[in-house]
Amino acid sequence: MAAARWRGAAMLLLFVALVSQFLPGTAIYCEEDDCYDLLGVPETASQSDIKKSYYKLSLKYHPDKNPDPETKLKFQKIATAYEILKDEVKREQYDYAKAHPEQFFYNTARYYQAYYGPQADLRAVLVGVLVLLSFFQFLNEKIRHAQMVDMVKQTPAYKNKLKALELERNGGVTNKKKAPRNRRVEGADDLSKELDLQIAGAERPTVWRLLGVRFILLPYTLGKWATWKASWIWRYWIKKMPYTWADASYLTRSSLGISSTTWKSMNDKVRDDLVVKRLWIKSNLDAYKTEKSKDSRRRK
Repeated sequence: MAAARWRGAAMLLLFVALVSQFLPGTAIYCEEDDCYDLLGVPETASQSDIKKSYYKLSLKYHPDKNPDPETKLKFQKIATAYEILKDEVKREQYDYAKAHPEQFFYNTARYYQAYYGPQADLRAVLVGVLVLLSFFQFLNEKIRHAQMVDMVKQTPAYKNKLKALELERNGGVTNKKKAPRNRRVEGADDLSKELDLQIAGAERPTVWRLLGVRFILLPYTLGKWATWKASWIWRYWIKKMPYTWADASYLTRSSLGISSTTWKSMNDKVRDDLVVKRLWIKSNLDAYKTEKSKDSRRRK
């Protein structure tokens, strides 16, 4: 098996050597001809000289002026040479290929990149894509959040919270007088604005979550994460310090796979009880899941 691999590698190297030896490095530009010779100008010719020579040869070899088939082929070669030499980038690549014919594959890659590669600045393309994706992301999150809020407002739990807030604003007294419908709707809307709806999976859209903003802040985010990780290792792995309540809460929600938004929306007592259980320890987490499974079966 090893011998076969070595033979394959040797054959590949031999093929590359043969191609580099017998195939001119400039063949991809003007085939077997020299672009400068086709235009009748020296390699030090200016752009003005190249242009003048091309127009002069065009009058002589253009198919409209000379219908001879061989002349047509000659004009095509002249036009190809002019397309290469009139462009500073392509001319520089051609000159390099003439000076380094042994670098056939490198010269070929540069040739096709210049002709078929993207002409626009890749940085501008990247910025445009990020802006477009961020716009659609914000629009999608805004629509999704509005739909979820409308659904939540139809639930009994939301309506009970709204009534409780209304009683609180009225000093615990229910207003028995029935206000006009439009005024009731306006009053409900005003009260609903005071209820901070935290909907897991459909949070209120914000620019800080947009893909473009996150990409821009990526160096800062990585630096912040590295600093936090180093501090964590120093405090808890090396010095063996006890976890702070905030860090214990982070470990708890990470162990349970709960997002920060969902964790914040939970009842304070529920969160405290979960942190006390020290669920980041595998045995405690397994016992907690077993207990939850038993409770779920009992309810059924």
